[in-house]
Amino acid sequence: MKYKNLGTSNLIVSEICLGTMTFGEQVSEKESFNLMDYANEKGINFFDTAEMYPVYPKKETQGDSEKIIGKWIKNKKNRDKVIIASKIASGHPKGIGATELSWIRKGGKNLSFNKSNINRAIDDSLKRLQTDYIDLYQLHWPERNVAIFGELDFRYDPNDNNWTPIEEVLENLNDLVKIGKIKNIGLSNETPWGILNFLKISEEKKLPRAMSVQNGYNLVNRVFDIANSEVSIREKCGLLAYSPLAGGRLSGKYADGSKPKNARYTLWPKRFSRHHTKRGEIAIDKYINLAKKFDILPSTFANAFVINRPFVTSSVVGATSIDHLKESIKATSIDLTEDMLKEIDEIHKSDPNPCL
Repeated sequence: MKYKNLGTSNLIVSEICLGTMTFGEQVSEKESFNLMDYANEKGINFFDTAEMYPVYPKKETQGDSEKIIGKWIKNKKNRDKVIIASKIASGHPKGIGATELSWIRKGGKNLSFNKSNINRAIDDSLKRLQTDYIDLYQLHWPERNVAIFGELDFRYDPNDNNWTPIEEVLENLNDLVKIGKIKNIGLSNETPWGILNFLKISEEKKLPRAMSVQNGYNLVNRVFDIANSEVSIREKCGLLAYSPLAGGRLSGKYADGSKPKNARYTLWPKRFSRHHTKRGEIAIDKYINLAKKFDILPSTFANAFVINRPFVTSSVVGATSIDHLKESIKATSIDLTEDMLKEIDEIHKSDPNPCL
């Protein structure tokens, strides 16, 4: 396993991060423990979760992913050996928080990043995780209006002003850093404007600096390349790339209309429709065939592309089995050749970003 610095912090994280949004839904507690055991054994020291997990989010299971991690850490007595990242949910003008997450602090305005909301969220997460600190605490998505989850274009709304000012958010997080409940902060689903403003204000006001940004990134969604990549490199705010396999589609398991048992798109075919487009299917088939041409498993090939990008700190892999995790870990030993990268770019240029 290879490791990288998390931003400008003193944390050294594995370039494969175990994503846990399936823990407590697709993956049982026992299976989750086995996955964490194997990940830890293979050198993965970085686990990512969120207060809203598992996915598909619902009231009955909300917080279970954190609870499972907490039980595992307590059993293993290895808190100092594992870097835990979690996220706070927010409201959003398009209703992501207000409608779908009404069971978390009553949803709506209660999911803002104001002081009382952040304090309650962190205390609830710490309790579920059975720890007294979180290594990386991330804002799951912006409160303000941004292009998000399958969107590309920003649509200006002159009435979009009901969000917590960035300086206030940073001050709220700083209070938690001071008392030791969080060690570092991060962003997620952010834009260049958002990243730069968080960094600018943190520097000017001597407030906590964002160490990372967790956005979607994979062979069929390279929107991060357009502007965020330069910001990430020059500002030392590395990408934690989620959905490196486009929800598993780049593994090839859905090829030819297959519907694997207990797989995400089999269970919730409409939930992640942004990964299931006609354009996307064509591109995904091309990438799968390209991987086979070079005698590499498609999932390993897709992950190797992600972790070899210069702005990526870690690839957040949501494995549902040890076999899936093994395929992802193999990517850490693969260096893509110039010929491989050239053919990847040819496919990309023929139809960029078909699965936003």
